Amino acid sequence: MFRIPCSVFRVPYSVFRVPCFVFRVPCSVRRLRITNYGLRITDYELRITNYGLRITNYELRITDYELRITDDQNHECRYNHLLNSMRIGIDVTAAITQGGGIGRYTRELIRALIALDGENDYHFFSAKQPPALPVPDPVPRAANIQYHPAPLNERWLYRLWYRLRLPVPVQWVTGKLDLFHSPDFVLPPVSGGIPTLLTVHDLSFVHYPETFPAQLVAYLNQVVPWSVNRATHILADSQSTKDDLIDFWGVAAAKVTVLYAGVNEAFQPVTEEARLTAVTRKYHLGRAPYLLCVGTLQPRKNYQMLIRAFRPIAADFPHNLVIAGGKGWLYDEMLAEVERQELNGRVRFIGFVDDADLPALYSAAALFAMPSLYEGFGLPLLEAMACGVPTLSANVSSLPEVVGDTAVQLPPTQETAWTQAITELLDNPAQRAKLIAAGLRQARQFTWRQSARQLRQIYSQLS
Repeated sequence: MFRIPCSVFRVPYSVFRVPCFVFRVPCSVRRLRITNYGLRITDYELRITNYGLRITNYELRITDYELRITDDQNHECRYNHLLNSMRIGIDVTAAITQGGGIGRYTRELIRALIALDGENDYHFFSAKQPPALPVPDPVPRAANIQYHPAPLNERWLYRLWYRLRLPVPVQWVTGKLDLFHSPDFVLPPVSGGIPTLLTVHDLSFVHYPETFPAQLVAYLNQVVPWSVNRATHILADSQSTKDDLIDFWGVAAAKVTVLYAGVNEAFQPVTEEARLTAVTRKYHLGRAPYLLCVGTLQPRKNYQMLIRAFRPIAADFPHNLVIAGGKGWLYDEMLAEVERQELNGRVRFIGFVDDADLPALYSAAALFAMPSLYEGFGLPLLEAMACGVPTLSANVSSLPEVVGDTAVQLPPTQETAWTQAITELLDNPAQRAKLIAAGLRQARQFTWRQSARQLRQIYSQLS
């Protein structure tokens, strides 16, 4: 017989969130008595199917903190994780509104997190969806996910929260939360003193303000430090970014955890001729071999230097330079550089590339280059390595952390060195093969599952 005293059975709805599949109680309950002293159930069987247990003649106690099942010899089984699941809010606006960059980072991370964690309840918050999504199905669906779009678009939310600083808490949209995570630099107001987690990907706008529109720099310099100061804890994409937070803004080292990105399992060498041909046709690449860059068109990516470095290569090799990425800002000089170097037709800007096409696009490349002045992580480098492409990388900020000794590393301002390194690799199949093998090993060290497992642990620690 079970007895649940009324003095014990005080479980608010927000705490008592036990999935229906955990307990299976036969419908043929013959005697049920509810008195002023408690709930008594007889001729009753409790099954906990996840654990393969069938328990009878025990006492079931449910408190605000845990579920206890105790036998008459005072042996206990505790299932506090069933009752202590958290209501975790995550801002998924970037996943919905941005095709690449932080948008793809957020999509990959939350997909891995949901695949790993069926225990906590996730409340995805976002600004109002745009009329056209940059990618299909940007956020996962699962039984433990609720999606809460705001009635205002991203621009209006930013005006209210970060320019006017109106203290309208995110819980007005999501409902009650135990923790809130913002993975895109800025932290909205929250209520109830709940712990908050903020991801800061890089401080490129501090290092290289000239590579951003002045208005954007002023905005970021105002709202990002404000968000950093308010956050309970901060995630940095790399040790380089963590060091920047400490050096520039005096953030305590203990307040920052490095959470590396990962490589999706889809990024593997593509050898099927049909897939390779389909991608080269879709993006009008022709039959010429090519060098590849992937990243938004903006000055920080340093494509202008690479275009100059490519001119001597174009004179000696049949390869084109393919730059994949949506238009960002201040890219007119980049396009003009192609004209100045007389490289029309040899430098191809193919725009944003669908996630599904990236593995084949990488795999068909002769080389991959990332000459950036600064990166918070540099995910395309790892994706190229995972697809079996020899890579060249700038030797600054976080990029040495990502590539280790598996890529050719060069100063981002020395175009002659880039010309020479690319020429030597194109002339040296053995060196390319060595870089390919090393890159495949390096890429395997970074997985989204590993990132999600670390993130889940951080959520638990903050709660």
